[in-house]
Parts: sequence; C-alpha cells; structure tokens
Amino acid sequence: MSDLPILYSFRRCPYAMRARIGLLEANIKVELREIILRDKPAHMRQISPKATVPVLLLPNGTVLDESLDILLWALNQNDPNNLLAADQKITIKLIEQTDGSEASHFKHHLDRYKYASRYKADDSRVSEQATALNARKDSETYIQTLESLLANNPFLLANKPTLADYAIAPFIRQFANSGREWWDQAPYPNTQKWLEAFIASPTFQTIFQKFPLWKDGDAPTHFPT
Repeated sequence: MSDLPILYSFRRCPYAMRARIGLLEANIKVELREIILRDKPAHMRQISPKATVPVLLLPNGTVLDESLDILLWALNQNDPNNLLAADQKITIKLIEQTDGSEASHFKHHLDRYKYASRYKADDSRVSEQATALNARKDSETYIQTLESLLANNPFLLANKPTLADYAIAPFIRQFANSGREWWDQAPYPNTQKWLEAFIASPTFQTIFQKFPLWKDGDAPTHFPT
C-alpha cells in the first residue's frame, strides 16, 4: 500500500472538487488517481462498492468515500486558515441544504436542471425544457438564501472563506454553468460576485488543474504537486 493516502477523483465533479479543496487547504499530499466515470478502476470499486468519486484510501486501510467526510478529515488534521472557525451547526445545516438527499435540497433540483433529459421520465407529459426550467426555478429558493447571507459578508458566514464556502461553491459553479446566459443576467449579484471570486482564487485554480488519467501501473501523480 502507498505511504500516502490515495484519492480517486474526477476533475469536474463538485464532490471531488470539495475533497481536493480540503486536502489542499490542509496541505496533505496524496497520490491522485484521476479517472473517467464510465471506466471506474477495479480497485476503486473494490474498496468503495458504491463506486462514486471521491474515494480516499488512507495508509491504515481506512476508506472515506463521502466528500464532506474527506473535507472534514483533512481539516481536522491541519486547518492553517481556520476554515472550521465558523459555527459548525450553521455550517453543516447550510451544506445539508446544498446536497442533502431530500427533494427540497438544492442538489435535487440541480440534477434536474443540468440533466433534464434524464429526469423527464419522472413525468412523461412534461418536456425536457420544462423540466429544466422548473428545476431552475425550484433552485432559486436556495440561491436566495445564499444571496441574503452574502449581503452581510463577502463570504457565506464570515469575512473570509470558511468550510461552508469551499463545500458549496463547486455546486453553485455547476449550477451557473448549466445555464450561463441566464445566470449572468440573474438578479443575484452577491452570489455571482462570490462565485467569481472563488473561480479566480488560487485554491480553485490549483484544484482544477488537469492531471493525466490514471491507469494501473502508472507512476504516482501527487496532489498538491
């Protein structure tokens, strides 16, 4: 087994972004295994049968395969920028509203907005376009929550980034990119400015750099480099 943790990741996945941000902010070096979702390595499926990224294998054999667990594990090892300083109950509640499993949560609507063709079958009487537009409208309740929070601070819960910002921003990026023309004209200036700052940040630029796809037998690729 590697002396370093092994991270299975996919560059554009917001969950995997969340994990890479945690490892970067904690200055924890890992062996990065960049994959494509249609061809998941056997070893990844063996250690995490649900076979979704990210998956972090620690040197002691422990497997973490939930993005928030990886983010919190990393920051509990080392949190030089005090990302855990904000109220944890408020933080976790806000994150749960982002990607919780309930139909009222943002991720439920985001999936139906971005992948409307997959979810049109929920009701065959509704067109793909209507599915997307309805999902976008339902998403706006959550965006309005962020907009209100960002009226008070440049970041969600403080005057600097905290856990909430880094856990949530990758999903808002995906939402914005699902309808860029609409997003750029939407009445959410605080959230737009916050997202732009995240995308321009060294943190995002580092975690979003391209790495070669991993295959068994390759020399290790390290992250952060």
